[in-house]
Amino acid sequence: MADIKDVLVPDLGEDSVEVIEICVAVGDSVEAEDALVTVESDKASMDIPAPFAGKVSALNVSVGDKISEGDLLAKLEAAGAADSAPAAEEKPAESAPQAETPKQEAAPAAPSGGSSVIDVTVPDIGDAADVDVIEILVAEGDTVEAEDGLITLETDKATMDVPSPQAGKVVSLKVKEGDKVSEGSLVLTLEVGGGEVAAPAEDSATTQASTPAARSAAVTEDAPVEEAAEEEIEVQVPDIGGDTDVDVIEILVAEGDTVEAEDGLITLETDKATMDVPAPKAGTVTKLLIKQGDKASQGTPVIMLKVKGAAKPAAPKAESKPAAPAPAGNAPQQKAPPVPHHPSAGNKPKSGKVHASPSVRRLAREFGVDLTQVDATGRKGRILKEDIQAYVKHELARPKATAGAVAQGSGGGLQVIAPPKVDFSKFGEVEEKPLTRIQKISGPNLHRNWVTIPHVTQFEEADITDLEAFRKDQNKLAEKKKLGVKITPLVFMMKAVADALKAYPVFNTSLSADGESLIQKKYYHIGIAVDTPGGLVVPVVRDVDKKGIIEISKELMEISVKARDGKLKAADMQGSCFTISSLGGIGGTAFTPIVNAPDVAILGVSKSDIKPKWNGKEFEPRLMVPLSLSYDHRVIDGAVAARFAVHLKAVLEDMRQMLL
Repeated sequence: MADIKDVLVPDLGEDSVEVIEICVAVGDSVEAEDALVTVESDKASMDIPAPFAGKVSALNVSVGDKISEGDLLAKLEAAGAADSAPAAEEKPAESAPQAETPKQEAAPAAPSGGSSVIDVTVPDIGDAADVDVIEILVAEGDTVEAEDGLITLETDKATMDVPSPQAGKVVSLKVKEGDKVSEGSLVLTLEVGGGEVAAPAEDSATTQASTPAARSAAVTEDAPVEEAAEEEIEVQVPDIGGDTDVDVIEILVAEGDTVEAEDGLITLETDKATMDVPAPKAGTVTKLLIKQGDKASQGTPVIMLKVKGAAKPAAPKAESKPAAPAPAGNAPQQKAPPVPHHPSAGNKPKSGKVHASPSVRRLAREFGVDLTQVDATGRKGRILKEDIQAYVKHELARPKATAGAVAQGSGGGLQVIAPPKVDFSKFGEVEEKPLTRIQKISGPNLHRNWVTIPHVTQFEEADITDLEAFRKDQNKLAEKKKLGVKITPLVFMMKAVADALKAYPVFNTSLSADGESLIQKKYYHIGIAVDTPGGLVVPVVRDVDKKGIIEISKELMEISVKARDGKLKAADMQGSCFTISSLGGIGGTAFTPIVNAPDVAILGVSKSDIKPKWNGKEFEPRLMVPLSLSYDHRVIDGAVAARFAVHLKAVLEDMRQMLL
C-alpha cells in the first residue's frame, strides 16, 4: 500500500537559498538520492535529493522561490519497502510525540555506532594533473554540508571547487593554497555523524524519511528558545582604505526593513570610488544612526540591527522560516547604488544577485570587477572566468570619455616615463612638509581634470570703468544706510556670467558619465574659488540669476568667512554650473584656469588696469579687466566660446544689457 509523505528542506547551512532549477516533474519516479531541485546560495550550488524512492505527487516550490530548512518541498508517494516510513514521517504532525522526536535526532550514535573520520580526496578532474590549489574555502573546525566547496582548483581550462561528499566537521586540512594536487590527493579529514554516514547506504526508507521530519520537529521545538536569543548590534563603517570624512550620498534601507547578509545599507563616495557598506548579518533594521549628507569614517555607526543570537545553527533557520518571504518581498525595493552602468553591461540594472563560483568571485575581486555588471554566459546564468576576462578586455579597449578614466600609478596612465627620484639633501639643507588635507584632495582632482579634459582658453578684455564708478557709489550708499555689506567686482562678474549662461546654454551643461550625452541644467549655481590657509576650495552660490547684488554680496561674505575658518560643509561645495577664479586682488595679466569637472567651463579674472583706449577721436584712460575663459573642447566649440566671452564683455561694460 503506497503512502504520500512530505519531503522537507534539510539543513542547508544557510538561512535561505534560492531555487534555480526544478529537476523533476509531477508524476516522475525517483530513486533515493535523486535530485529534486537545485538551489544556490552565496557560497555554492547544490541539489536537494529525494530521501527515499517513490513517485512525485506534488511540487510545492518553483524557480526563484526562497526556501529554508523545514519548508515543504514536495510530496512523494512511497510503496513497498517504504511502508515502514509513514509512522516516522507522520510524527511531526502529532502534537504529543514532538518532544521525543528531537531526542532521537540528537542521538544518532545509537543506530550507527557513533561518528567516524573519513578522508576526502580530489575526485576525477579529467586528465589534469598537478593542478594548482588557488583557494582554501574552509578551516579546521568548520562545519560543512554535503556538496559545500572545500578547496578551489584551477587548470588551464577551468576553475572548479572540490565538494564535500558528506556533511560533517573539518578535522584536519592536508593541503594549502599554492599546492599542486591530482586525482586521489588527500584534501582533508572529515568527521561525520553515524546517522549521516549510514543514511545514504541504507535500503530502508524509514531512516531517510524520518530525517527531514525529525529535523522539522527539532526546529519547531527550538524556535521559542532562539526567539529570546535575538540581539541588537551596532553596524559600523568598515575599513574603507584609510579615507576619512567620506560623504554619505544615499541611504539604502529604512527602519523596519529586513536585510540579508551583504545587502547594502548606505552608499559612500570618496574621491576615488563609490561603495556600499554591507550588512554583516541578516536581520531587521531597528534604527538609522546616519543620514544622507553626513560624513563617515571607519568605525562610524550606521544602523542598529536586530539579529539572531549565536546559538546552534538550527536556531537561525527556525527564525528564517517566517522571515523567508520578507527578503524576496523587499528585494524590488532595494535601491541601486548611484553608479553609472558600464557599456558592456548594456541596460542591465544592478540587481545585487549574481551566480558565480568562489573562484570566479575571487578573480573579480583581484581585478576590481563589479559582478553585477558582467554578462553571464554560463549554464543557469552563471558567470564564468571567461566572462570576467572579456569584461576586463572590453574595459581596457574602450575609449575613455569620462574624466575619471585615468589609471592610477606612475605616469598617471599616460604611458610616460616615471619622474626621476632625486635626493635633494645632497645639494643643501631641506625640510619635508606634508600636504594639507585640502591639497591631498584637490591635487588628484586637478590632475585628473587637466589630463582628461581637452582645455582651450579664450582671452578677452572688458572695459569696467563705468561699472567700477557705479560700484563705488553703491558702497558709499550702503555705508550711509549701515547695511553692513561691501559690494565687490566679483558680484557683478557672477551676475554677468549667469546672464551669459542663459544666452549660451551649452555652457550650463555637464557631460554624462558614459560620454554619450549632455545634461542640461535649468538652474544657475556659480562656484567661487576661495584661497584659504589650507588650500583652494570652491563654495557654491546658488540661484545667482534670482538674487540681487546686495543679497549676493552678503552671501559671498558669509561663505568666504566660512571657507577661511574651515567650516564649509560638503553640501556648500556641490552643484556648481560654472566656476569663477579671481586673482584680481593679487595681480597678473592672464592665466589658464583648469576646468572644474563636472563643469564644462571656468572663468579666470586677473587684475584690472588703466589702459589707453581710442574713442574715435583720442585716447582716453579706461579701466580694463582681463578675462580668461577655459572650456572643455569636447562639449564647446571655439566659435561658441568666443561669442560667450564677447557677450560677457558687453554685459560688464553696460549692465543694462541684462534687462534686454
